[in-house]
Amino acid sequence: MQGKMDMSGDFPTSARVVIVGGGIVGCSVAYHLTKLGWSDVVLLERKQFGCGTTWHAAGLVGQLRATQNLTRLAQYATELFKSLEAETGQATGYREHGSLAVARTEARRIELARGAVMAKRFGIDMERIELTEAGKLWPLLNTEVLDSAFWIPKDGRTDPTNTTLAMAKGARMGGAKLLEGVKVTAVHQKQGRVSGVATDRGEIACEYVVNCGGIWGREIGKMAGVSVPLHAAEHFYIITEALDEVSYEMPTLRDPDGCAYYREEVGGIMFGGFEPVAKPWGMGGIPEDFEFSLLEDDWDHFTVFMEHGLSLIPALETAQIKSMTNGPESFTPDNRYLLGEASELDNFYLACGFNSVGIASSAGAGKATAEWLVAGEPPMDLWDVDIRRMGAWESNPTYLRDRTVESVGLLYAMHWPYLQPKTARGVRKTPLHDRLAVRGACFGVVAGWERPYWYAPDGVEPVYEYSYGRQNWFAYAAQEHMAVREAVGLFDQTSFAKFELAGADAEAALQRICANDVAVPEGKVVYTQMLNHHGGIEADLTVTRLAEDRYMIVTAAASARRDFDWILRNIPADAHAVLTDLGASLAMISVMGPNSRELLGRLGDADLSNEAFPFATSREIDLAYARVRASRLTYVGELGWELYAPVEMATGLFDALVEAGDDLGLRLAGYHALDSLRCEKGYRHWSHDISPEETPYQAGLGFAVKLDKNADFIGREAIAEQKGRTPTRRVVSITLDDPDPLLLHDETVYRDGEIVGEITSGAYGHALGRSVGLAMLECEAGVDADWLGSGSFEVDLAGERTPATLSLAPFYDPKSERVRA
Repeated sequence: MQGKMDMSGDFPTSARVVIVGGGIVGCSVAYHLTKLGWSDVVLLERKQFGCGTTWHAAGLVGQLRATQNLTRLAQYATELFKSLEAETGQATGYREHGSLAVARTEARRIELARGAVMAKRFGIDMERIELTEAGKLWPLLNTEVLDSAFWIPKDGRTDPTNTTLAMAKGARMGGAKLLEGVKVTAVHQKQGRVSGVATDRGEIACEYVVNCGGIWGREIGKMAGVSVPLHAAEHFYIITEALDEVSYEMPTLRDPDGCAYYREEVGGIMFGGFEPVAKPWGMGGIPEDFEFSLLEDDWDHFTVFMEHGLSLIPALETAQIKSMTNGPESFTPDNRYLLGEASELDNFYLACGFNSVGIASSAGAGKATAEWLVAGEPPMDLWDVDIRRMGAWESNPTYLRDRTVESVGLLYAMHWPYLQPKTARGVRKTPLHDRLAVRGACFGVVAGWERPYWYAPDGVEPVYEYSYGRQNWFAYAAQEHMAVREAVGLFDQTSFAKFELAGADAEAALQRICANDVAVPEGKVVYTQMLNHHGGIEADLTVTRLAEDRYMIVTAAASARRDFDWILRNIPADAHAVLTDLGASLAMISVMGPNSRELLGRLGDADLSNEAFPFATSREIDLAYARVRASRLTYVGELGWELYAPVEMATGLFDALVEAGDDLGLRLAGYHALDSLRCEKGYRHWSHDISPEETPYQAGLGFAVKLDKNADFIGREAIAEQKGRTPTRRVVSITLDDPDPLLLHDETVYRDGEIVGEITSGAYGHALGRSVGLAMLECEAGVDADWLGSGSFEVDLAGERTPATLSLAPFYDPKSERVRA
């Protein structure tokens, strides 16, 4: 793409927003900011627009994503790309020829069928078609190697360069200033907030900076002291000469089992993919002169695509190859892009790390980023791509390089339930890790933490064997589950985040942030949500009062950075309150089950009776040689205690518990058992069952809201009117009537043949003898017990509907008698 620097007027010395990076995403952010009325916008591109990754992208525009909100952003591209030419006069090359996804195996068919069920709920037309019909859509297709095919008629493709130019032109029409040939050399800050940027042409003072740097995103983050975990990888495709039976109207073809995609290109075929073992690039830095640049051809590396391609499209064997393109693209450790405001620096935003879906995501991501800046909050629940899901350590270059080898291929790999990464493991380990490993722990990873998900008995290798049915760990997790229900189980939950808020104003600060009343006596634990101004749930956690001026806050490992950031931002500037991340200084061992009281009683002399140590009480006690903080809580629905011990005492405490519990039926239990136990009890999980889009009353958590407490709190006004009303959107418990099928998540729920919601969490309830979970349902007249009891409910499992029973109360111990025993 050819372009010249905009020389109109002098080089700007100030702007409201500076966008760094002139690829398709940066131009989209600028365009959408002007649509919201912000014209004092400057976009700086180090070379020419689209010169990094954008220009050599394949231009595929698919709509279906892993969540409804990400799908909404992807769908928006199909609307915008169709209208840009009429608005700007610049053609985009967008065409809506649909896409065809094919499956070579039964497992892939199930995955695609589950996607089709989701698509219907999201308003996307996706259906399974006969292989003969697939052959008509793609005449070169060898359908004999296929199991099934799925058709999405509204998917499209666009010309990346022209689409970038169209958004750039639209941004200029809205008043933004877009400059090429300007390199940003520093990001300035003052009192923890963006104050400007330095460039090779001068300084620009600004209020906001948006990092749209693509493969340079990590380096731009460094200038601001912001961790940006992305890494470049080589991405390959070839283009053939013209072939018979290839036509302009042919849809995009995706063959995930073959790791590849195909589309028409000037009468030939563009053929690329995402290999299982990828090639990270740029470990030594990106060359200064890298512009419209490509990397060296690597035909040996392309072999994996060609072998699969020849079986699917035999005509490739004799096709003449016109060119190979090998260009770098940026990938993140979890294959999801990076949006939002950085926790390290106020008003520094990110929109980068697009994992080869940047063209399809550019419109929605640009719109969402612009709305986030203008409103100061995300326009919808975007936790899946929120930069705060990533730890600062994840920008470690060695970690990124090693994970990128795998993460590229995960785009088209099987998206198995409970899939765990294989690379860059062992980053964070609890003090009990080695003891659990020798006892058969199979570890999964969350936020870098190695956590035991299930325990293999002697003679069984603790390795996952994935499927959409009952995986190899199912029976072992069932035994762990039932040990907690009938005897006692031990969980290593050290990965949970622990914060301390201390100071004379600690209570006042938390009263403002928490929906529940935390003005409680010392030793009391409060379960609470933290709400936004709309009443949506920003955090779901426990607060324990340790002293008059000191609290401990415990939250999930995955949301640790986000929750810390939320609390910190909402402590009044003049408050005498200091928030400290206790990190891994405290181990957390949970002892749960009807025999837990007797087990702990064997190791110390504390009175653990119901009268002396009631539910939601926390105090320091002596167990074996350790002094621990014991909190009587549960996330499994049984009598139990969370034990917080200094890490140096954790192994001794663990050994004592294991030895003392041998005749009490003590069993080590993993996170699969934890999940199935909490699903039986109907306990919510933030980011699955509840989010910033649900209020506590919609979540069924109104009991944790104290509207009449002696303090105002964030979100109170927004939810006050909801108390006592029947929610039109509500989380409920659900079970399948048939004991055989499994619930996972995202399955569609029908009432009397009409879609009314989706499964947000699912597991097998071993104590109930059938699958159990939580569902988010909607009904304009209100979701109440009468509505649940008067309808016929079904859950769609990959295209097969099965009857279900729903309830406002949990199916297991609905009165919580076991918890308070």
